[in-house]
Amino acid sequence: MTAIWMNDIWQFQQSLTRRLSLGAGISLLLGLGMFLFRTPFWNGVAIQFVAWALIDLLIAWGGALGTRKRRARLTVEEAAAAAPAEARKLARILWINTALDVVYMLAGVLVAVLPGRTNPFWLGTGIGILCQGAFLFFFDWIHALQTRKF
Repeated sequence: MTAIWMNDIWQFQQSLTRRLSLGAGISLLLGLGMFLFRTPFWNGVAIQFVAWALIDLLIAWGGALGTRKRRARLTVEEAAAAAPAEARKLARILWINTALDVVYMLAGVLVAVLPGRTNPFWLGTGIGILCQGAFLFFFDWIHALQTRKF
């Protein structure tokens, strides 16, 4: 019973990084596609989609690598004992990220409203930041809620 529960948190973390990679891949493709519109607005959105995708891919890669390394150092019994602390650590990271995502969305609104009021590139940049922040907000929030089962 304990081994199954232990595997869940470790597998959940691996699943989370795969999901983040998938979201980043979709964002990257959308961003690259937006460059085809060749307007300042869409270039601003596209740059944000591509930049955030690359950052998310790095975060996912680092998260997967870190989880594998931590798990590999532990015996089955040690990993089972470490699982609750691992789940709390992951939940704390996801809740902090959820709060930061709100800041990103607010920053996107400010960029869209202030310089974006008169400049289509900055309007697109703000909208791109808002979209990426919203994606990450829901991603982090949903996964933070799921850590409660551990």
